[in-house]
Amino acid sequence: MAEPKTEAAVQAPPVKKKVNPNNKKGYLFSKRCIDIIGALVGLLVLLIIFIVVGLLIKIEDPKGSIFFSQKRVGKDGKEFNMYKFRSMVSDAEAKLAELIQQNEATGAMFKMKNDPRVTRIGRFIRKTSIDELPQLLNVLKGDMSLVGPRPPLVREVNEYTEYQKQRLLVTPGCTGLWQVSGRSNVGFEEMVELDLKYIRSRTLFMDVAIILRTMFIVLFSKGAY
Repeated sequence: MAEPKTEAAVQAPPVKKKVNPNNKKGYLFSKRCIDIIGALVGLLVLLIIFIVVGLLIKIEDPKGSIFFSQKRVGKDGKEFNMYKFRSMVSDAEAKLAELIQQNEATGAMFKMKNDPRVTRIGRFIRKTSIDELPQLLNVLKGDMSLVGPRPPLVREVNEYTEYQKQRLLVTPGCTGLWQVSGRSNVGFEEMVELDLKYIRSRTLFMDVAIILRTMFIVLFSKGAY
């Protein structure tokens, strides 16, 4: 006769398994080729947008820079500078401490829907994800891929568990499974699970599908702030 389960045994959380990423050489080579071609084409096609957005940022805040460089954590914990169009006031990082208690995201992330640090042009380029376009330069450099987990901030990684650090097993991306599954409406823990799901099963077909879904979401401005 089987022994009855104790209350502790019934409520015990499931064991989280170690992730084994798809690192097949053929896939990685093809993925890198797509990254380089996609980034080059994107930069050429979107050049006029870069110029217009740069001018608008300068008009609103002549003293601030057009681009914003921020230290992020990439594959295997390697740090790099990730580029964006500046969408916040110049001293945004200094003002973060004043707003940290109003964080609307769970876990090791900061998200605030009506963040007072965001400029007028910043709200537009964030809503349309135009602020992310300079990351095509990171893709060319090899710091990032078109598709992969979003690169976290150093302070966020400092709060990660060993399980969550598995997000850093692969090259981070401009878009990923999290972005096409709700983005700002998805909590931190769910984001981690979506990223690890991608890492386990990533293929070229999956990458292309995520890119196409991202384009659809950007056109309809869903889930971004």
